Amino acid sequence: MKPKTIQLDPGLYLVATPIGNARDITLRALDVLASADVIAAEDTRTTRKLMDIHGIALNGRRLIPYHDHSGEAARAGVMKLIADGKSVAYASEAGSPLIADPGYALARDLADGGHYVTVLPGASAPLAALSLSGLPTDRFLFAGFPPAAKGARATWLAELLPTPATLVFFESAKRVHRLLDELCLAGEDGRRAAICRELTKKFEDVRRGSVAELAENLADNPIKGEVVVILDRPGDVQDEGAMEDMLKKAMADMSMKDAVNAVSQALGLPRRKVYQAALAMGRQG
Repeated sequence: MKPKTIQLDPGLYLVATPIGNARDITLRALDVLASADVIAAEDTRTTRKLMDIHGIALNGRRLIPYHDHSGEAARAGVMKLIADGKSVAYASEAGSPLIADPGYALARDLADGGHYVTVLPGASAPLAALSLSGLPTDRFLFAGFPPAAKGARATWLAELLPTPATLVFFESAKRVHRLLDELCLAGEDGRRAAICRELTKKFEDVRRGSVAELAENLADNPIKGEVVVILDRPGDVQDEGAMEDMLKKAMADMSMKDAVNAVSQALGLPRRKVYQAALAMGRQG
């Protein structure tokens, strides 16, 4: 379907863009890219290529950069455009704007100044990886990229690993094996994980297993490309005591079947295991 030109109010439009497959963009996003007075982009070359693929011409409109190195002057320029009555579409290089991407300060300052800011949701590498990981998704924490420096990296991991949630990391393909080795040294070798590579692209690859299994796999089969690492919640969240306490509370308010489903999903445990525990509790009165 050909993008259509629509009337946009002055303001900032945060446009999610594909993380790989160019067709993973919404019709609304295409309409906004075709209609905005000005287009700001994390990478102008990537945005121009995306617009060309979908038949969107600039027609004399400005395409300006806004990226990690853009400072107050660049922000002030975008804010002036909007204050002068212009609509500005801000496109990330890949994925959802502001999620491990620049733009936070711009959106914050515009909102604080009373200007119109809205988002056009779409592709997101962390959410795509979670869906493919086979790990619990009811509670998760996106932690971005680990620090590169050894000391900062160790501190970062020590703070995150006890978090009672599935963890989502970005990592360089060159350093992902190092991350797995560090997790093994931290005693997390048995923790379940998934490595999701080149999501939505031709060579999409998802590897699942324990941290130790994945480390061994990568030693023999190094990877390239964009990588998302998913790490299961810590084992202490899934211990017998936590399961039984949660089951007891759930069964006081709902049927056994509903209680088992709720606890299984909440703790990321096999339903069969939770059901057997519920039966044992029932026999005990």
